Amino acid sequence: MFEEMIEKLQGKGRSIVFTEGPDPRILEATARLVKGGFLKPILVGKVEEVRAAAEKGGFDIGDTEILDPATYPQMEEMVQLMVTLRKGKMTEEQCRAALAKGNYFGTMLVKMGKADCLLGGATYSTADTVRPALQLIKCKPGNTIVSSCFILVREKDGVTEKLAMGDCAINIHPTEDNLCEIAVETVKAAKIFGIDPKVAFLSFSTKGSAKDETVTTMQNACQKAKAAMPDTPVDGEMQFDAAVSPTVGQLKFPGSPVAGYANTFIFPDVNAGNIGYKIAQRLGGFEAYGPILLGLNAPINDLSRGCNAEEVYKMAIITASQI
Repeated sequence: MFEEMIEKLQGKGRSIVFTEGPDPRILEATARLVKGGFLKPILVGKVEEVRAAAEKGGFDIGDTEILDPATYPQMEEMVQLMVTLRKGKMTEEQCRAALAKGNYFGTMLVKMGKADCLLGGATYSTADTVRPALQLIKCKPGNTIVSSCFILVREKDGVTEKLAMGDCAINIHPTEDNLCEIAVETVKAAKIFGIDPKVAFLSFSTKGSAKDETVTTMQNACQKAKAAMPDTPVDGEMQFDAAVSPTVGQLKFPGSPVAGYANTFIFPDVNAGNIGYKIAQRLGGFEAYGPILLGLNAPINDLSRGCNAEEVYKMAIITASQI
């Protein structure tokens, strides 16, 4: 899967900014990217500190560009642009203070076109990655929210199984319009990974078998998603067993083009989504990649603070593939 994504990135000259340059996991991933030559890393941090950390870890980062907010030559331009973007919500002094931090500085590098995408969060929270992205990169035209999905991958009997699940990290109580938007963006992400999406809107109810306002929300969201994606198989609401078991699916939801064969799952809220993907990961033996942020004007992604260098490397490939 990643080999195919790397092949598509070759020769495109894309760059990715890592907001935590001195971190050994970032440096190990950077060394692999430098060796691969398909994606240009840019590291945020003090040059001497980053170089010393790379040498200590034995990571060959070559002539990788390292940018220090304290000495960045275009800082004044960056500050003024951020003041404009924040439209009175932050003073010049507040913007300058924010840009001393890697997450805001890195996000502005993307905004200014100095980098194509960003990966951060190895040492700070998801909120600290998402907040600058929302404030500075903002949603794509036509989108109203930033959402997320996870891609789950498993090798079974010589076959690679791939699933997409959204939203599992960002929107706690999505509305039906939010859920429709989440579905549309999750489908786009699924296609990047070679998934031919069959979308199930999940619930504790199948085809009206239970009554509740959450069921109604999923029913309405499903209808909106069908209208938004007429060429993509979408159905629901349905229970998870109806979504993945052909026998159960056709019993509970006869005639559905999705029931029994779903590979792209839309959860009613982040509670269900977070629990669902982690069950698949821990009990189903799937590798989980994400959260992959969706709906932004440029790819910005978040790392788990418990990530390792392999996860950083793979998330960098995913992030650059979203362009």
